[in-house]
Amino acid sequence: MPDLLDQIAEAPADHYRRLRISGLDGDQLAELSQRMKLSLSRVDMLAIQKIYAGWGREPTDVELEVIAQTWSEHCKHRIFGATIEHTLDGETETIRSLFKTYIHDVSKAIMARKPDFVLSAFHDNAGFIRLDDNLAVCLKAETHNHPSAIEPYAGANTGIGGVIRDILGAGKGAKPVASLDVFCFGAPDTDPEKIQAEDVIHPLGVLRGVVRGVRDYGNRMGIPTVCGAIQFDDAYIYNPLVYCGTAGVIPIPDIGKKMSAGLKVIAVGARTGRDGLHGATFSSAALDTESHEEDQQAVQIGNPIEEKKAADFVLEARERGLIEFVTDCGAGGYSSACGEMLEEVGGEIVLDNVKLKEEGLVSWEIFISESQERMVLAVKEVSLPALRDLADKYETELTELGHSDGSGI
Repeated sequence: MPDLLDQIAEAPADHYRRLRISGLDGDQLAELSQRMKLSLSRVDMLAIQKIYAGWGREPTDVELEVIAQTWSEHCKHRIFGATIEHTLDGETETIRSLFKTYIHDVSKAIMARKPDFVLSAFHDNAGFIRLDDNLAVCLKAETHNHPSAIEPYAGANTGIGGVIRDILGAGKGAKPVASLDVFCFGAPDTDPEKIQAEDVIHPLGVLRGVVRGVRDYGNRMGIPTVCGAIQFDDAYIYNPLVYCGTAGVIPIPDIGKKMSAGLKVIAVGARTGRDGLHGATFSSAALDTESHEEDQQAVQIGNPIEEKKAADFVLEARERGLIEFVTDCGAGGYSSACGEMLEEVGGEIVLDNVKLKEEGLVSWEIFISESQERMVLAVKEVSLPALRDLADKYETELTELGHSDGSGI
């Protein structure tokens, strides 16, 4: 008997399939989410079904994949932004969004008191504070827990690589100068008999792999790890906390960036492959005993030398005034990078132009792949010859993906 996905999919056309979800009940929609590794709940899928019914059409597999990564806990932080009832010692407190209460509102209060100190927050890949009259400092930190539990070296390797790219994608391209980390693992002398799941990596193996992963990536890019911390607790035996951060500097005039119609959208850096598929949705789901075997494809493959080339390209392009807008490919790959870039002005991205690591990728794989070491830039057409020469200089690939057009879509 064919599975649900095959039953509802129309014949492939131009590398995508339209999926007939209008006739599915809640259980079938939940099954479809699981089958496609969307990590969307039954309620989510019913909401999507209702939206497409209002539009009078069925979604494509590309659209469902993009919705899933965009609405994932990893990207959207729905739990972090939800109303939470917290009870301690019999006292209950209602917290209306942990993010707004303890991060956003606190930061806004500081900005109101010191408007000349916090130069930018909540608008870019990293926030900026004033260092002196000429330079600003930016800092970005985030976790890479699930990938590091599955593949400690690769997970940590690409975790630090991701925050380095966030700095490169902040403003018109900040220069990464130093990294930091905080790790939480199970005790390194944990009795192996205490670990109930068969494929879970022992905490000592996770520790060694994670430390090497962060160290190697930064060292090969010439970015030192200058401080860090480590804690041990049994709570981290099955899912470690791997928190990586990078600091950068940028001339204050280069903090601002704005999209407009008529710009060329280009990609610089590594090619696109199947590594990192469903990275955002995988990181949003709970780890279980099958995750270590089934979800290895969601862990990206890092190449710090390739990122060093892309970084040098971006920094010189910024110094020469060749960049109008820049961001990095992180969770969701081109779908998020191009989506954020073109959100207000609209534009067109041609997936056929994307350079691939291997043949046979279909549209949704190309669009949401989280292959590492990729930056996306918006530039004036007149700047393209100079940028191509710059790509040759640093031995990195430049690909023209599309353009902004002012359509708003």
